[in-house]
Amino acid sequence: MRSHVQTAVIGVTGYAGAELARLLLRHPRLKVAPPIFAGRLDEKDTARGGIPLTEIHPHLADNNGASSLRMEAFNWDLLVNRSVDVLFLATPHEQSRSWAPEALARGIRVIDLSGAWRLTNPANRAIYKFEDADPALADATQAQAVYGMPELHRQEIAAAQLVANPGCYATSVILPLRPLVAAGILDLDAGIVADAKSGVSGAGKAPTPKTHFMYAADNLSAYSVFGHRHTGELIEQIGLDGSNIVFTPHLLPIPRGILSTIYVRFRQPQTHAGVMDLYRRFFAESPLVRLYDNGLPQIQYSVRTCYADIGVQLSPDGKRAVIVSCLDNLLKGASSQAVQNLNLMCGWGEAEGLE
Repeated sequence: MRSHVQTAVIGVTGYAGAELARLLLRHPRLKVAPPIFAGRLDEKDTARGGIPLTEIHPHLADNNGASSLRMEAFNWDLLVNRSVDVLFLATPHEQSRSWAPEALARGIRVIDLSGAWRLTNPANRAIYKFEDADPALADATQAQAVYGMPELHRQEIAAAQLVANPGCYATSVILPLRPLVAAGILDLDAGIVADAKSGVSGAGKAPTPKTHFMYAADNLSAYSVFGHRHTGELIEQIGLDGSNIVFTPHLLPIPRGILSTIYVRFRQPQTHAGVMDLYRRFFAESPLVRLYDNGLPQIQYSVRTCYADIGVQLSPDGKRAVIVSCLDNLLKGASSQAVQNLNLMCGWGEAEGLE
């Protein structure tokens, strides 16, 4: 177990980066060494020693030192000279694809919040259209990457040098489906339908015509039908072949939160008690998964928390089920899951700083 860990964050200016900074600044194990924040600066900001963190995110101001922190000009010497142990990359996919190998070469462990290293199958990864300058190095780096879902890969994450943090939609679908598929009780030939809806922050901070208020407000729209980047994660982590599931994401006119409604058919009739017992056994050591014995989750119950909520309702004949899964896309779908991974990598309690 590490008693002193120096972390660094690149990409603090985004929505997930802001939540990651908030969690790390309040983490009980990191009070001795607050995170280092780094990024690209122009000449003016470099001359003044960086941008005050509270200028980027005023809500992070407090009386415990956060107000004195700055986003400094990024370079590798900064991280090496400050003895960074774990680097969080809250950067675009292409940037993480380039920087993760450089960090590993310097002995720095990496938790990457992008999709750069999540997919092991090249056919699934092709949707990102990566153009690696050194394909052999990229392949070697990919071979080291561990998919960062603690509920599935706890032991591998603890020993990992590179953790690929899961996608937000993917987390909301994998968690409720993996236990059922692993138990062999689903009729996969009948297919699975995952109907998922996310708040606008899931699209990132950069404005687009479809995330503009005049488009998103009072609206609900499907997008990336049969082509969303998180589909490969579902196939690889649940154990499907791609023909078993239809995943359709939708844009909700709310700031944050995900609700996934998943439709399944069983091979043999099941009972609600039996399905819930299966979930309880699968998630017995997962402090950040909440199971609903009565009723179904709602976004308002999980938003701004670090929990994933799961509930299920069966048809009267026990042959079909509707599963509802909710989480905060910026927390359990991104930054708090990254802190879960940090806790495991350092030998700390998985939920430290998160409950």
